Amino acid sequence: MKILLIRFSSIGDIVLTFPVVHAIRKAFPEAKIHFASKKSFETLLLGTKGIHKFHFLSDSFSSFKSEIKSEEFDYIIDLHNNLRTRRLTLGIPAKIARFDKLNLRKWLFTKFKFNALPNVHVVDRYLETLKVLGINSVDQTRNQFHIPTSSNINILERFPMLNGSYVAVAIGAQFKTKRVPKEKWLEIFRETDSQFLIVGGEMDREIGDWLVDNCPSKIIVNTCGELTILESASVVSQAKSLLTNDTGMMHIAACFDTQIISIWGNTTPDFGMSPYRPQGTKTDKIFQVDGLSCRPCSKIGHQECPKKHFRCMHEQDAKAIAQCIVKN
Repeated sequence: MKILLIRFSSIGDIVLTFPVVHAIRKAFPEAKIHFASKKSFETLLLGTKGIHKFHFLSDSFSSFKSEIKSEEFDYIIDLHNNLRTRRLTLGIPAKIARFDKLNLRKWLFTKFKFNALPNVHVVDRYLETLKVLGINSVDQTRNQFHIPTSSNINILERFPMLNGSYVAVAIGAQFKTKRVPKEKWLEIFRETDSQFLIVGGEMDREIGDWLVDNCPSKIIVNTCGELTILESASVVSQAKSLLTNDTGMMHIAACFDTQIISIWGNTTPDFGMSPYRPQGTKTDKIFQVDGLSCRPCSKIGHQECPKKHFRCMHEQDAKAIAQCIVKN
């Protein structure tokens, strides 16, 4: 059996497809599982095991489609389901199952605040696509994320300034309305004696440096732009807690024993994208500002608050967030 999984973006969405890989591999140990994504996520996809071959879209869509078509797949599981993936699979004689993104329901929620979304995590909805393979139920525990030996970080050697346990902080997000403002991070840091290690991309480095400079009494290590996604995952896996926006690193952290304290702005866990912990956890905590008539304003985010006040982040309770760290 030859199966293609498709998910082009983004970090969190791709990580949440890993249970689909595991479920197929468990049901069909001899199946050849391929995965199609963007070239920019090649390193991230090393975080899952069980893939026979990867296909990466870079420049030419036509050559990419020719590559996919030449593989002669028996089944295609389209976990992205947009115009491009439909173009990609058009004319390919395989049995195709597509993930239902529930876009109409999400639009009703963001536009009119009418929540008709099912109370089902997106991972469980991904797994429903496997019915095309005859997989009707999956005994799913938490997600798994593999960190190659070459990406494992020795914390004491790499960051000797850290003395004991630390809190990892994921400050980045693609959209600004999903990011905790730097001033709010500072409030949180000042409410606890914890040590902090900040992870993020090169675009987050400036804010990381600002936090270090404006909190001189704290031990804060800024690694933004210095670590690969796999090295950042290693750092998070060894942390006492992860403080995070609604972003990809939150979903990676859910694969480990790290406590997750997630802070939600314009988005909401009701979209089915909370940390995936099928068996639950006593220490994870979700923070969001309830009672705002403007929230959620988008299923993904904006670069500026449409209402200009950004209350969903500015009104977050820094003391309560810090207390979660202290109690763990």
